[in-house]
Amino acid sequence: MTNIEPAPLVEPERPGPAFADRVRTLLPKMVLAPSFAITLIFVYGFILWTVYLSFTTSRILPVYKWGGFDAYFRLWSQPNWYVAMENLAIFGILYIGFCIAIGLFLAILMDQRIRAEGVLRPIFLYPMALSFVVTGTAWKWFLNPGLGLENTVHHWGFTNFKFDWLVNPDMAIYTVVIAGVWQASGFVMAMFLAGLRGIDGEIIKAAQIDGATTVATYRRIIIPLLRPVFLSAFIVLAHMAIKSYDLVIALTGGGPGNATELPSTFMYSYTFTRSQMAVGSASAVMMLMGITAIIVPYLYSELREKR
Repeated sequence: MTNIEPAPLVEPERPGPAFADRVRTLLPKMVLAPSFAITLIFVYGFILWTVYLSFTTSRILPVYKWGGFDAYFRLWSQPNWYVAMENLAIFGILYIGFCIAIGLFLAILMDQRIRAEGVLRPIFLYPMALSFVVTGTAWKWFLNPGLGLENTVHHWGFTNFKFDWLVNPDMAIYTVVIAGVWQASGFVMAMFLAGLRGIDGEIIKAAQIDGATTVATYRRIIIPLLRPVFLSAFIVLAHMAIKSYDLVIALTGGGPGNATELPSTFMYSYTFTRSQMAVGSASAVMMLMGITAIIVPYLYSELREKR
């Protein structure tokens, strides 16, 4: 009998390292591709669509008949648009200024390593976790003369106390500032606190050895080193101020009258209520230009510093 030797086992070919490298390279792109496509269509695609509508004669529904700059001429002939721009200037300046000032003050206090920091930090950050609708509704109840602060103080016996800003056309815009500052100050505090904790302690120790007081150290060394944080806070707050809509609607509804109308509420009312879609689109484009005018210089400065 002839002995038949068994055939040697042939191991299946395994993917080489090149294949694994290709998978690792393509997998993140495949995961991000759907999100990228959705963003491209529903954000940038609709931005381009809105820009095109602003040059059409659209009213109730989109009409793709070219109208040139007619919608922009009509926009800048509306008295309500100038009221909205004036209110945006008041709201934006006070909102950004108070948020940065209060946020910096709270961050400096928290940076003193106080014992209750672990409790206070979440309390200051909590308002930012709320939606603008919740914030606006809560402050609407609190500032309502019939059931809020004024009514409560009257029940305490101070019948001469009066705080009717919410229904006063001359003061209503400041109630929006109060609510906005209350919500965003904690977030700005967190930004400044992160900046303070990132400063090299050796610099502060050197200033103390040279005899610098605490106030002088903050004024001449620490605060100037926080310039990037100031810039970042300004960009974020300006962006939030320009596109503020739900806070105003929940708090004042744009009233009394049009006393608290902002470009965002103007855009909504002219697009969906007054059947002036082209004018509403033109106002949205103006808002986009305002945000772009803030963000582009910031990005340019960031890229320039990296280079």
